[in-house]
Amino acid sequence: MRTIAASLFALAVTLIAGCQSVPDGEPTASEVTFGDGTQNWIRADDVSRVGDTFVFSEVHIANNGWLVLHPFKDGRPVGEIYAGATYITAGTSKRVPVSVDAEPAPGTRFLVMLHRDVNENQQFDFVFVDERNVLDKAVFEGSTMISHIFVTP
Repeated sequence: MRTIAASLFALAVTLIAGCQSVPDGEPTASEVTFGDGTQNWIRADDVSRVGDTFVFSEVHIANNGWLVLHPFKDGRPVGEIYAGATYITAGTSKRVPVSVDAEPAPGTRFLVMLHRDVNENQQFDFVFVDERNVLDKAVFEGSTMISHIFVTP
């Protein structure tokens, strides 16, 4: 259990230092939790796969946005880059595919998370607007970042 807690804390620090979009006054790394909210969620317990494409059975987002995969390196998620992203409209989407550049080996870990399409241009704007925030911000409900770690089948 301590390993999981330590991993989640390291994840929070990595994401907030990297692409995390926690504005001033929002939760700090030690306050961030991971999972689903009441208005936004990702069903990550039954991900299927065809080659380099992963299919999430259900995703719900309150505003138009992106389902994004961040890779792991040295046992930690890399928030400064992403491996794949798929645009999703507000509401519930079924069987959402996300393709990555190269077919990963079974057992590869990714962080899957929601990002909001802030400027509504239907392009994933993974451009840093300051030292830690990207234009298309991560989706939070309170201190919960809508995200899960999943292992590829």
